[in-house]
Amino acid sequence: MERELALEFVRVTEAAALAAGRWMGRGQKEMADGAAVDAMRAMLDSVHICGTIVIGEGERDEAPMLYIGEHVGCADTPCVDIAVDPLEGTNLVAKGLPNSIAVLAVAESGHLLHAPDIYMHKIAVGPEAVGCIDIDAPIKDNLQAIAKATNRLVNDLTVVVLDRPRHAEMIREIRQAGARIKLITDGDVAPAVATAIPDSGVDMLLGIGGAPEGVLAAAALKCLGGEMQARFWPENEEQIARTQAMGVHDIKAVLTHEDLVHGNDVIFAATGITDGDLLRGVRYQGNRARTHSLVMRSKTGTVRFIEAIHRIDQKPLLKNLLARQE
Repeated sequence: MERELALEFVRVTEAAALAAGRWMGRGQKEMADGAAVDAMRAMLDSVHICGTIVIGEGERDEAPMLYIGEHVGCADTPCVDIAVDPLEGTNLVAKGLPNSIAVLAVAESGHLLHAPDIYMHKIAVGPEAVGCIDIDAPIKDNLQAIAKATNRLVNDLTVVVLDRPRHAEMIREIRQAGARIKLITDGDVAPAVATAIPDSGVDMLLGIGGAPEGVLAAAALKCLGGEMQARFWPENEEQIARTQAMGVHDIKAVLTHEDLVHGNDVIFAATGITDGDLLRGVRYQGNRARTHSLVMRSKTGTVRFIEAIHRIDQKPLLKNLLARQE
């Protein structure tokens, strides 16, 4: 992929964030998600790619756009697979809580795992702790290995975990080991990425969350030089069958970020919707808006944080999308 595409993909996540941000704190997560989907889908058709959505808003009969298998872009080449989450953290936006983002990952055709919308057990760390984690090892052992690799004490480390009843034992073990915990209500892509960003305050992501979000996080960690291990966590036979139908034959296999995202030409882009550990949220000032985004490319290892000021009246597409919300 040409490097110029990186900025084009940032424009896509910016549009989704600008559209969804208007709904912050208004208690209408469906409206916020719909606005983000509309904006992202419209902007993708302006990008010079021949793209296929492999992780999106659901199957074709479940979503009007950005469904799995939908073709986007306005060119015949390059052929790419795209994973999207126009609004990661719908509840976060509806309640005005931190860490919601608009996010996508792009790789060459056939290089993103087609993950079904089921649970996945994940552990993620940054570059300093690569090679130190084992998803099957006791949590205490993983924390001690990370502390040793980063030349710190276990009680210096911060672990992000989704605040769910299924994680009660996991949380108990982390506390018993002496590490600090940051519990989040929704959205585990941003904290997974934050493990590999210096001074983010996040050292490890641990727990069971969405599999599609796992692929997005793996793409980011591949660009950042971090590490992720994962295992599908189906809840019933139907989910096992669906996962196998998508090409995953060994449900119990431990998957690395290299298994989730193949090759060395991956682009990851995200824009903050509400303020978070990784990105600041959208600011609106009359006819202007300010966004904070992150874009990175595995091929070069370049990581860019982009702050942009948008003149909404100079962007007909965005102006029309925002006008529908008034």
